[in-house]
Amino acid sequence: MDYRDAGVDVEAGRAFVDRISTMVKRTYRPEVLGGIGGFSGLFQLPKGYQEPVLVSGTDGVGTKLTLAHRLKCHDTVGIDLVAMCANDVLTCGAEPLFFLDYVATGHLDPAQLAQVVEGIVQGCELAGCALLGGETAEMPGFYQADEYDLAGFAVGIVEKSQILDRSQVQIGDVAIALPSTGVHSNGFSLVRKIIRDRSYAWSDRPDVLGGKTLGEELLTPTQIYVKPVLAALKRGIPIHGMAHITGGGLPENLPRCLQPDQSVDIDLFGWEILPIFHWLAAEGNVQPQAMFHTFNMGVGFVVIVPSDHEESILRFFRDEQGIKASAIGKVVAGDGQLLGIPT
Repeated sequence: MDYRDAGVDVEAGRAFVDRISTMVKRTYRPEVLGGIGGFSGLFQLPKGYQEPVLVSGTDGVGTKLTLAHRLKCHDTVGIDLVAMCANDVLTCGAEPLFFLDYVATGHLDPAQLAQVVEGIVQGCELAGCALLGGETAEMPGFYQADEYDLAGFAVGIVEKSQILDRSQVQIGDVAIALPSTGVHSNGFSLVRKIIRDRSYAWSDRPDVLGGKTLGEELLTPTQIYVKPVLAALKRGIPIHGMAHITGGGLPENLPRCLQPDQSVDIDLFGWEILPIFHWLAAEGNVQPQAMFHTFNMGVGFVVIVPSDHEESILRFFRDEQGIKASAIGKVVAGDGQLLGIPT
């Protein structure tokens, strides 16, 4: 016997690395040292920092991968993977520097996984970080032959004196929402149950989706907010706090950037709740409280800003960054519970 008899194709692994080498180099920043093939990735800290602090974040894509497997569409979930990590790192004011991925599969299909890596590369380009390395594990018997799982890890940098750590948020500040592109990468266990229980197919086209299939709508990748938010910080726009709206929705994520004695009074009419959320609520008979605690409901990222800068910051995101930002509430005294959200 040899390793191939056990279900592991070492040659396919080498071919896969060769196949992705060129696309990975598209993400390289000047600080990258060396290249693909070593046991580790090397990255030199950028110059200009007085007290640089490294910031890390890790995440996966979750059961959204089930949809990618079913539809054999593998070129967008890599964007989700980078987004889930890079957006988290951004929340303290850090610039993502590099990213590493972990791909596990039952059978290494170089063409399939090259699509996955192409998505990761696109995500890194959108986040401005280097794809510094990764790991591909072929695990026959542990995963189905045509399935894979993804995990990622991002490292960013921020000047110590500029870290956003909740202490900057003040009563009277305004919460500005940056819109999501849809469901992003959270709540897919509930999404899949609704689709299954209501006997829908991923190829169905509900009227509310404007001609898109359910599969196309739900595979829309997570928005990456790094470049427009960093542009705001570099412009000197005052941002007191940030929140990435992921699992748990606004009620669980927005309080994470507040002080313990603060809350946000949310204006439910302050932003557009996307059609896909109305459709999921109706088809699954999901109550408003469960919707807001499961999905982002159209808000992907929130920045907390001083009230006297509200209009200028809205103009910056709308006019200069092309983002349909909107004010969705004010910081008030409280215990961390959001006001105005269904409970």
